[in-house]
Amino acid sequence: MSARIGFGYDVHRIVPGRPLVLGGVAFESAWGLEGHSDADVLLHAIGDAVLGAASLGDLGTHFPPDDPQWRGASSLDLLRRIRRLVEGRGLRLVNIDATLIAEEPRLGPRRAAMCVAIAEALGIATDDVSVKATTNERLGALGRGEGLAACAVAMVERA
Repeated sequence: MSARIGFGYDVHRIVPGRPLVLGGVAFESAWGLEGHSDADVLLHAIGDAVLGAASLGDLGTHFPPDDPQWRGASSLDLLRRIRRLVEGRGLRLVNIDATLIAEEPRLGPRRAAMCVAIAEALGIATDDVSVKATTNERLGALGRGEGLAACAVAMVERA
């Protein structure tokens, strides 16, 4: 094996009065995402992609939603733990490509900060992290603003 690719997907419902964190960056918003941890949908998709590339299962396996120790946990901390798991298998992360699917918020002004936070948590260069966004063209639950989704691809290789 020289390189392996993993895919991750996550979706969270929008709820009023909760902090909105995307890509490890706080956004000013009257609503946030429902979830056991900080509900950072983008980082959850990235985490699943990295775990998948390393054949290490998924987020729920390592950070069960019914385990109180993960209540309110920072998804950046979860990514740091995932990094250690991957390194423990003799692998290193090569790059991340992630897409947020949401009608709002706009990521443009915060995209660079998100890439820096993700890169630091995973121990890779900022230019090895790509964060993009698209809308759902106002179609379905995501298009009606009922939730946000994200997908990501990660590549790992032998260290």
